[in-house]
Amino acid sequence: MIFQRENQRISASEILEAMAGGQAIKLHRCTISGELDVNRLFVKDENFDSSNLNVSVADEKMTLTLPEPITFDSCTFEDNVLFASPWDRPGKLEVVFKKDVVFNSSVFGGQTRFSKTLFCALAGFDGCVFNRIAAFRNAIFCGQAKYRTVAFKGYGLFNDSVFRTEAGFTNSCFSKGGNFTNVRFEGKADFAGVYSESKSVPVYESVWFARRRYGDDETFWRFIKQASQEAGYYQLAGESFYNERCAHFWRKFRGPNYDGLSSLQKFGRIVRGVRLLPELALGRWLFGYGERPVRVLVASLLIIFVCGLFYSSPYAEISYRAYSGAPSRSFMDGLYFSTITFTTLGFGDMYPAYDHLLTRCIAMAEALSGACLMALFVVALSKRYSRG
Repeated sequence: MIFQRENQRISASEILEAMAGGQAIKLHRCTISGELDVNRLFVKDENFDSSNLNVSVADEKMTLTLPEPITFDSCTFEDNVLFASPWDRPGKLEVVFKKDVVFNSSVFGGQTRFSKTLFCALAGFDGCVFNRIAAFRNAIFCGQAKYRTVAFKGYGLFNDSVFRTEAGFTNSCFSKGGNFTNVRFEGKADFAGVYSESKSVPVYESVWFARRRYGDDETFWRFIKQASQEAGYYQLAGESFYNERCAHFWRKFRGPNYDGLSSLQKFGRIVRGVRLLPELALGRWLFGYGERPVRVLVASLLIIFVCGLFYSSPYAEISYRAYSGAPSRSFMDGLYFSTITFTTLGFGDMYPAYDHLLTRCIAMAEALSGACLMALFVVALSKRYSRG
């Protein structure tokens, strides 16, 4: 049986009665009055016939399974929509949607809570407007989760949720902020065009992307970067920029439609990705895309120290101007010569022996690396501390 209505005003009690009877729900352009709270199904004073409900109880926790598809297309909910436990009794109730749940283009006037809800199939919220808090905490999305062009005018809470397949948040707006703490994206994730209208940065500690090596987290970090810049958190914006660039590197390395390629084509794509090794070694590992100046400093000190060891070893030949004694082999002399060579000072009191090719080549390589690394260090500092 299907509870089907179109362009009507319906009370939440009628919808709950249909759910209690195990009916599928299909509403189009309807207005729902009253609080659509599944907890009302278990209140004696409500007089709902719950004999057909699929309810299991374990350790004082109830699990309500709704086996039929539910569709609210372009509907307006005047009051709260609650498919979760009451605030004062968290964890008391878990709701399981066995089939598709679609709320596309609907408007939620009150609170919306799907906390600790299991979506076994499609969870469709495309084009929805959440005027107050929208809580999807601890929810598990086994099928596609679609939140494209959604307006979260209140807080959008997704902390501790799990997206098993595709999660789409394209062009959505988080007006007052969002929470993605401990969220696990086990499939594709798309945050392209997501933005924030207020100076609030979403919380995202310990967010995890299974397809990080595919660059799927690039659009998420771009969203965090833009929100951080608008809020004036430039250090956070820099960290997000670094993560975004790392994800972009992997996206270029894999290329488009990587999953649909054959094994031979994937191998060829990886071989062609060797051309990105300079960016990996210099741009990411050494330079940190301008967000890791300490790495450049450490690399510089390491080169000076290693070259200093070489210059003080028997394998090098250093000449001293205005000095007729035996050449010194002390580490301090080698470190001194390495420092003035790296910084291209060249005082002239020490220089590579004319007839010792290895020493001259090492000195040339160190001077070139010093000029490049000092320039990189200045650029990184300028980029990091001149934002805004």
